[in-house]
Amino acid sequence: MSEIAEFTRHLGHYLAPGDVALVERAFDYSEAAHRGQFRKSGEPYITHPLAVASILSQWRLDAHGLAAALLHDVMEDTKVSKSEIETTFGKPVADMVDGVSKLDQIAFDTREEAEAESFRKMLLAMARDVRVILIKLADRLHNMRTLDAMAPTHRKRIARETLDIYAPIANRLGLNALFLELQDLSFKHLYPMRYRILAHAIKTARGNRREVMNRLLESLRGALAQADLMATVTGREKTVYSVYRKMKEKRYSFSQVFDIYGVRILVEHKKTCYAALGVLHDKFKPIPGKFKDYIAIPKANGYQSLHTTLFGPFGTPLEAQVRTHDMHRVAETGVAAHWLYKTGGALDLEEAQRETHRWLQSLLEIQSESRDSREFLENVKVDLFPEEIYVFTPKGKIMALPRGATAVDFAYGVHTDIGHHSVAARINYEIVPLRTELKNGDHVEILTAPTARPNPSWLTFVATGKARSRIRHFLKSLQQKESAALGERLLSQALATFKVEPDAIAWERWEALAKEYGAKSQLEILADIGVGKRLAFAVAQALVRGTRPDESPVGTNLLPAPAKGSLTLRGVEGVAIQYAKCCRPVPGDAIIAQFRKGQGLVVHQRDCATLRKQRVDASELVDVEWAADIAGVFEAGVRLLVSDRRGLLAVIATTINDAGANIDTVSVERPDGSDVLVMYFGVQVRDRRHLAQVIRALKRLSEVRRVMRART
Repeated sequence: MSEIAEFTRHLGHYLAPGDVALVERAFDYSEAAHRGQFRKSGEPYITHPLAVASILSQWRLDAHGLAAALLHDVMEDTKVSKSEIETTFGKPVADMVDGVSKLDQIAFDTREEAEAESFRKMLLAMARDVRVILIKLADRLHNMRTLDAMAPTHRKRIARETLDIYAPIANRLGLNALFLELQDLSFKHLYPMRYRILAHAIKTARGNRREVMNRLLESLRGALAQADLMATVTGREKTVYSVYRKMKEKRYSFSQVFDIYGVRILVEHKKTCYAALGVLHDKFKPIPGKFKDYIAIPKANGYQSLHTTLFGPFGTPLEAQVRTHDMHRVAETGVAAHWLYKTGGALDLEEAQRETHRWLQSLLEIQSESRDSREFLENVKVDLFPEEIYVFTPKGKIMALPRGATAVDFAYGVHTDIGHHSVAARINYEIVPLRTELKNGDHVEILTAPTARPNPSWLTFVATGKARSRIRHFLKSLQQKESAALGERLLSQALATFKVEPDAIAWERWEALAKEYGAKSQLEILADIGVGKRLAFAVAQALVRGTRPDESPVGTNLLPAPAKGSLTLRGVEGVAIQYAKCCRPVPGDAIIAQFRKGQGLVVHQRDCATLRKQRVDASELVDVEWAADIAGVFEAGVRLLVSDRRGLLAVIATTINDAGANIDTVSVERPDGSDVLVMYFGVQVRDRRHLAQVIRALKRLSEVRRVMRART
């Protein structure tokens, strides 16, 4: 084959003869394994792995990586095993081939769970060796270039998968040229008619404005030369997909998108970038707010450049990028530049490599903490589309976060423990709430407290997959722990009915019961009792049957006698016990609790009208009482009828605060044609006596006509 001769000739430019020989052996092995196999296009199958290796050779991938690329399909499509490859080519090559083989199961037309599980496999392979994903991306690029041979349904599925997963990964790894081509090819196969129309319009528009663009480029070259700056000035062409996306996202017409000229200026040294920028701003006025310095603050994938938008000729916008030649190589090839230029000494990519490794590591951490595969894929997709902002830590370190990130995202980005114990943030030296959205250049410091813990409401505003997965993992663990503690107390109460002490239950009996229930452990059974998935009395019966072999078992139709004593509430049970919003019980109220499946114990006032209307089965009710040393604060409601006057709300709020209560919610209603207001305050009090103090204080206000406790 002339193709392999041309390929090996190219390899001789950067590989040692022994390495070229290894690649040739891999080609011969692959060609023999795939002999008799053909692609959908009718070509011999070996043309595909050779094309993949050729793409990778443009990135100067090493010999082991190229050998793995040539062999990447032999385990999937032939009878060759991993051990055979390892014997012939060594462990590194075999591991890469195995890693790539595991990546071929992602299918967006199957159920979401299978898709997410396949993506987990891809992440593991990526994290072990970044060459695995480079091989996979080159494989995907060649498949996309030859996708016309596939059936239309397969084309759309593969194109959607490429646009959703592989193109964003290429972008995240800094492979810009690959990223843009994958996007365009995906768009072409997903929306062929739209692609054809836009491609034709772009071709026509380019022809019409070629003369203007040439004059603009010559003008810029002259201005830079006059300033004694050696620079390469070229026009930047928009891709079909980038035009389509901007039209769709910003609702622009084609002319609005395409009437923007783009230029790229390449210079030799970093300091020359800023000098060239000065020439640009002197020749054309910059548009305020449209300048970004990615040289001083590089993107997470190592990208560096100056971006500015100017008022160009004829009043049309001019977008300019200024960077060095080395920065441009990184912009186009990302992590692959590690192989391309590592021997030249002119380019230090260590930081970009570290950032890439940190990103892969963060995805693996999300993977390890996300039990639900769909939740995991959702979190990862968030991290694959980062429109980044850059903020500073207290020590001056730069941290990249996605646009829309909050102080909580920053806290978890620094360390999980800091995130878990966050109470507030200091942004630009001012204390702000944790939900505050961060902006470019913010100086951020997180304030923590040892007793603080994640709040479920954080999930409504966090923007990073890492923060979301850590919060969910903590809350799930916390809920199980607290539910198990409640379940243990409920079980002890139920066992007392049968005059059995909890310590009398042998460990073997617990293991047998866990096996019978299909539970992983005693803790899981207790947690299930705590959230109402299992009845304490039923579990007690099952345990007692195993504890009293000399007695007749307790029949399943036998109702247990009432428990001796009530369950005592201490106010520190956390998420395992909830206090009903319909009647808002506080310590001192007569109470009763209801088991609700999946929620655990819900505490009501004994005379709660809502509970009576539900006609709850007696088996769902549990006697509860307040402990003498109850802790914490509880939500209660106060409704007032007041005469309206200016500043009244502030007076009432001050009165409640002076009574030692916090205000949780406020609402105000004015009946039609009335000069009175109906005001509702949600307040946090210690107990019934504290609530009475708040009500008495409010009654003393002259504007208050009536005040009462509100249950709803």
